[in-house]
Parts: sequence; structure tokens; C-alpha cells
Amino acid sequence: MHFVRPFLTFVAAASLAIAATAQTYPTKPIKLIVPFSPGGATDIVGRIWADAASKELGQPVVVDNRAGGGGSIGSVALAHAAADGYTLGIATVGTHAANIACNPKGVYNAVKDFTPISNLARTPNVLTVNTSVPVRDMPELLAYIKKNPGKVRYATGGTCGVHHLTGAMFTSLTGSDLTHVPYRGSGLALTDVIGGHVEMFFDSLPGSLPSIQAQRLRPVAVAWDTRLPSLPSVPTYAELGFKSINNAVWYGLVGPANLPPAIVRRLNEVTVKVMAMPEVRDRVRLTGSEPTSTTPAEFGAEIRNSLERMQDTVKTQGITFDPSGS
Repeated sequence: MHFVRPFLTFVAAASLAIAATAQTYPTKPIKLIVPFSPGGATDIVGRIWADAASKELGQPVVVDNRAGGGGSIGSVALAHAAADGYTLGIATVGTHAANIACNPKGVYNAVKDFTPISNLARTPNVLTVNTSVPVRDMPELLAYIKKNPGKVRYATGGTCGVHHLTGAMFTSLTGSDLTHVPYRGSGLALTDVIGGHVEMFFDSLPGSLPSIQAQRLRPVAVAWDTRLPSLPSVPTYAELGFKSINNAVWYGLVGPANLPPAIVRRLNEVTVKVMAMPEVRDRVRLTGSEPTSTTPAEFGAEIRNSLERMQDTVKTQGITFDPSGS
């Protein structure tokens, strides 16, 4: 019994120290690792959050772009950072699901090496076809694929990317005989689909929407909760009976593993507040994404669910890791 009182004293002191840390945090600038190059959707969403959060936290949030390896270089840097709240990062469905599913022996664990804080934004995905393909909706597309087994191709921005795995899921669900044509980036894929070199294209909506609006691509389905105001006549995958691929791309805020709960709560509270600000929501929507926020537990569940779904696809489709991205 004589050990109990000192132990309780230690616990009380530790609790007070944690509470004090949360009250004073942050006392210096915060680094936000964005695992992709400046100018892309991930970078833009990260910078929007950083600008708004800086004002609320009373300290600068400095963006550090660590591009390379499909987002793995920046993710590794974050995983190895001190868990003190002064190095945070942006996680995406690519860095924390597709990459790991395709490369299970990779250098970081999407679940164990990070602390989820909140989702920040979601982006619709879209399936389009070249306008010369004689189809206008999903039933016609499936009939066309069945009539031309092995001859219909789908383009994506790279092997083992989110859209490759979406295409693989589509292939499996529909029992289609399709050929994947990977490119080094969605921009190159878009050019070839418009040019008629590839029939189908799986992409994020912001990259394809201008070409859809210019009637250079024909949309067949979107991955979103409801039909989009910008494409009101295009059904969601869920409407078409493909609920398991009706999944948007997401971007969220994470820290290294074992980030103190009090700091997680502080960052989550700030994130919920800033992502509800009209000016922040407007800026995010201009990118083609929808602003959001979640609890740490909800975001952690979204990461795990995305990873499990893509791991299943990689296994059933026999997809192998290709570091060249081609």
C-alpha cells in the first residue's frame, strides 16, 4: 500500500503536465508536411487549412512539400517526426490506402505510424469515355465492353494509384474484360483519352470537369453521395448498383503515432472551426472538392476502411507493386 500514494501523485502530476501542454500549445511554428508537389489538389487543401489554422492557433503553420514516391517520402518523414504536435502532415487515400495496398512491404504503416486528427476535404471521382465511343450511359457501356472483350482500355494517372484500383474494382464488379493503360500523371491520360487513343478514363472530377463541360469527354458515373450540381444528369455509382466503388478521394490531417490526446483534441477543435468558415469552404470548393471535418475516430475508421477495400482489390485482381508508376 505504501507504493499507492506515490503512484497516484505521479499520475496526477503527469495529468497536470499534459493539461498544461494543451493549454499553452502551440508555443512555436508548426510544420505541415504535404507529400506532393506545390500546386496540386493535396497541396492546395493543405495550404488552405494551414492559412486558417495559423490564425486560430496563434502560430505560423509552415507548409513543407516533400514530394516523391507517390507520397511515400513525405509520409515517411512524418512517421519519423517527434510526436509533439509541431510536425503534422496531410494524408490522402493514395498515401494511406492505395500505396500500402500495392506495396505491403513499404516503409511505413498507414494505421500504426500515424495519429488521425480530422478529414479536411473530399473530392468526387468520375468515369468518362471518349466521345467517339458509341455509349451514353452505364448499360450501354457495359454492353459495348461485352461486345468487344479485351479491346476496351481504361486510362489512369499511374499503376497502383487510387484510380487504377477504382478501375480494377469496376472490372471485378462488372465482370468486364478491360485493359489498364497507366500514364505518368492524369494530365497525360486525359490528353490521350480526348485524342481517342484510350476509350475510358477514371479520374478525379476537378481534372476532367472542364473537358466534360466542353463536350470533349462524356461522363458515365460519379463517385459521390448524391448527384452533383455540376453534372445533374450523371448518376452515382451507387445509383447504378456499384455502391462499393462509390468512394470519393479524401485529404486529411494526421500527426505521428502517439500524438498526445490533448494536442489531438486541440487540433481537431481548430480544424472543425476553420473548415466551417464560409471563406475556407469557398476556397476549398473552388478546387472542386467539398470541405469537411470529422472526429479523430471517424477519420481513423475512414483510413482503415479505405485501406481494407484496396487491399482486397489488389489481392483479388493480382495487382503488383510497380515503383516506376508505369
